[in-house]
Amino acid sequence: MFKHALIATDGSELSTRALATGLSLAKALDAKATIVTVTEPRTHLIPDPAVIASPASDYDSALATAAKTILAKAQAEAGKLGVSFDTVHVPNEFPAEAILKEAEARGCDVIIMASHGRRAVARALLGGEALRVVTNSTVPVLVCR
Repeated sequence: MFKHALIATDGSELSTRALATGLSLAKALDAKATIVTVTEPRTHLIPDPAVIASPASDYDSALATAAKTILAKAQAEAGKLGVSFDTVHVPNEFPAEAILKEAEARGCDVIIMASHGRRAVARALLGGEALRVVTNSTVPVLVCR
């Protein structure tokens, strides 16, 4: 059925559950997994004074460290299950676009990710990454909640 799953995670509790689901599916199907985390570009849309005032290199370093932590936890989970996997951190991109690009570039035949379940105004303001992936994907997408 599926031979290569792309599993997206941002380290949140919900995406950690999606990671577990994706790894279990990969294990059951003897499929390879690519685990991806994406860090968004620095914008000033959310005026956090600490972030805006910090030098770009400090900000980028903090994001890279956070991504390494997220992927290390994912690696541990994949290792426990004996799933064949790769990890990738995509910096400075918007999540939906990065997830779709990685899935295509790596030949993934399913994408597994979480939906944070935002509604109405929150979705309009904060975006719906899972919706963007589902809408634009050429492969099946399993959305976990």
